[in-house]
Amino acid sequence: MTFAHVMDRNLHKGNFIVHGIDIVDTSRFGNLVNKLASNHLHLYFTTKELNSAGEDIRRIEKLASRFAIKEAVMKALKIGWGNGISFVDVEILHNDLGAPKVQLHRLIHNLAKEQNISHWLVSASHAGSITIASAIGLSD
Repeated sequence: MTFAHVMDRNLHKGNFIVHGIDIVDTSRFGNLVNKLASNHLHLYFTTKELNSAGEDIRRIEKLASRFAIKEAVMKALKIGWGNGISFVDVEILHNDLGAPKVQLHRLIHNLAKEQNISHWLVSASHAGSITIASAIGLSD
């Protein structure tokens, strides 16, 4: 399988439905993560997300990216956490090439379905102590 074939397989055709963007101060986020330690991180990240972030020097950056993408998805859907919505209901995984992808669970999955959102294009980037993420919801 060629690189171009893998890329074509991962591109989605569809109509643009919603867009959300979020920015995180990575330094402040790192302080929060260190304060929460492992006691409360499960409220914000799934086990898969925490395991894939690893334990190396880039762990905080990776978690900040996932958090920013979660926020961008929620903003795109015009919802916040609470009232049955949890941060772990937006799970950020990775495709075969390492690019982030969204997996929605529970109520937020149903909300996206009601808006005819079938897939997401997401991206995150870092510059210094800033992490930014964008989420675009598409329909078939």
